[in-house]
Amino acid sequence: MLTPAFDLSQDPDFLTVAIRVPYARVSEFDVYFEGVDFKFYAKPYFLRLTLPGRVVENGNEQGSYDTDKGIFTIRLPKETPGQHFEGLNMLTALLAPRKSRTAKPLVEEIGASEVSEGGVEDEDGEFDWEIEQSPYEEASEGALNPQYHYGFGNLRSGVFQRLQDELSDVIDIKDPDFTPAAERRQKRLAAELAKFDPDHYLADFFEDEAVEQILKYNPWWTDIYSEMMASLAKSQEQENHATLVSFSEEEKYQLRKFVNKSYLLDKRARRQVYYSLIDILLAYCYETRVTEGEKNVESAWNIRKLSPTLCWFETWTNVHEILVSFGRRVLCYPLYRHFKLVMKAYRDTIKILQLGKSAVLRCLLDVHKIFQENDPAYILNDLYISDYCVWIQKAKSKKLAALAEALKEVSLTKAQLGLDLEALEAAALLVQEEETAVEAARSISRQQTPFSSPEASDSEEADSTTSSETEGSDSEQGELTGSESETADPLRGPSLEGGSTLLIVNGGVCRNSATETSHGGPGKPPASSRALGGSGPLIEELGEHLNSTVQVSELKDSAAGSHSSVRARGDWQTPSD
Repeated sequence: MLTPAFDLSQDPDFLTVAIRVPYARVSEFDVYFEGVDFKFYAKPYFLRLTLPGRVVENGNEQGSYDTDKGIFTIRLPKETPGQHFEGLNMLTALLAPRKSRTAKPLVEEIGASEVSEGGVEDEDGEFDWEIEQSPYEEASEGALNPQYHYGFGNLRSGVFQRLQDELSDVIDIKDPDFTPAAERRQKRLAAELAKFDPDHYLADFFEDEAVEQILKYNPWWTDIYSEMMASLAKSQEQENHATLVSFSEEEKYQLRKFVNKSYLLDKRARRQVYYSLIDILLAYCYETRVTEGEKNVESAWNIRKLSPTLCWFETWTNVHEILVSFGRRVLCYPLYRHFKLVMKAYRDTIKILQLGKSAVLRCLLDVHKIFQENDPAYILNDLYISDYCVWIQKAKSKKLAALAEALKEVSLTKAQLGLDLEALEAAALLVQEEETAVEAARSISRQQTPFSSPEASDSEEADSTTSSETEGSDSEQGELTGSESETADPLRGPSLEGGSTLLIVNGGVCRNSATETSHGGPGKPPASSRALGGSGPLIEELGEHLNSTVQVSELKDSAAGSHSSVRARGDWQTPSD
């Protein structure tokens, strides 16, 4: 039997079910409905739904069939006229779940004080005397090693023992089945510190034209959120905003492909599910914004790389540490590494949660599609996203609203990321200002001198010849010419020996390798080619370059004074810092 495409809508008195059954035998079909049960059969299609509200058969029910479109339209009277049915667009949740082959989970906690969501205790069940038996085997030492859980609600384990070949292409953690949560976090933090590149960060910090353009982009949830806020301003009451978010035919097809099932989650597991949902939404919001809604081959990599839940199987204890982790990864891994993008994704996630589970479900469906089209990332659909798409349809709207409020109360600063961003920015700005002052001084010197550097030596040589002819000494002329050739021209600052100049090139920090003789020797590579492990050494290095720049300026003054006697134009001075 095939499950047909269907859609539900409502008015105050009727629930309308539209079922698309092309090539069906219209002469033979059956419809049954009572209470919350609805069944439809037209060979080869069969549909069984669990309605979100009760309907009744009172003679007012109606049905029609559009032969051109192949759509059955059935109008069912509501048992309570005027009642609003919620969740009509949650198609997976409406499909009646399949009957489980086992009445109980394989592992059950005895004496639990509360029943998990979606689970019902069966205390009257009889013991199955036909249970399968297996002979006792001595457990090996390898089997005694504990296995740690991951996946949706931490319900999975042992998965990557069977997927060793694809493990490195999907997640960053090695051997997750035998790595506890605390060790995962330590390894993640160490990997982020090793990956952080101050040069890349400063380049995006100074040249942020592309980042500013990305920040102006409005994703699909922006207009819906504005419409919701406008309706709230008019009515001053919380309304159902599920109708503001609509699903495409492709998304409806995705929903029908999922299997409706329930999840046995305790209180701790439910908390992890909500926390990890924030983490996944943050990564999705960043990816949607930087690509401006146009997915590419790097989309799957971006989402899973920015979400520690997906690439490190991270577990969370509060909302703030989720935001801190996301901020660190944005500044370490993707193409655009700017703190403004972190805060923008944070605000976008709040908007999505406030729009309700329809908006969250649409985001998850988009992530599911991206992973499904990527060869190694499809494993993450099996571990997380598919279960999220089914679970969110049954989640309570009040929980998502409370999650949005908790996220709004959290604040994030650069200092909390633990990457010394503020000190790094301050040092770079100081160097940029000092370099600007040096360049301004050189510009003034060039304006006061009517000849360029290549002509300076010729002019000075002519001046020295003239002065020597006046004195009548050819030997003095040769001495002056020789001594001047050995002394560097003060206008040629970069050629001075023993000095170094720090430049800001394209927003990044680098050293002129042609002048680096006193600090590192001529064979030492420039600073821009060396990977900096942290901002501390970089800041100390910047301070040394500032002192070197000042020494270069002082050297200019002394050089200018020593050659004033051999210049015809000796009335100008080189400005000092």
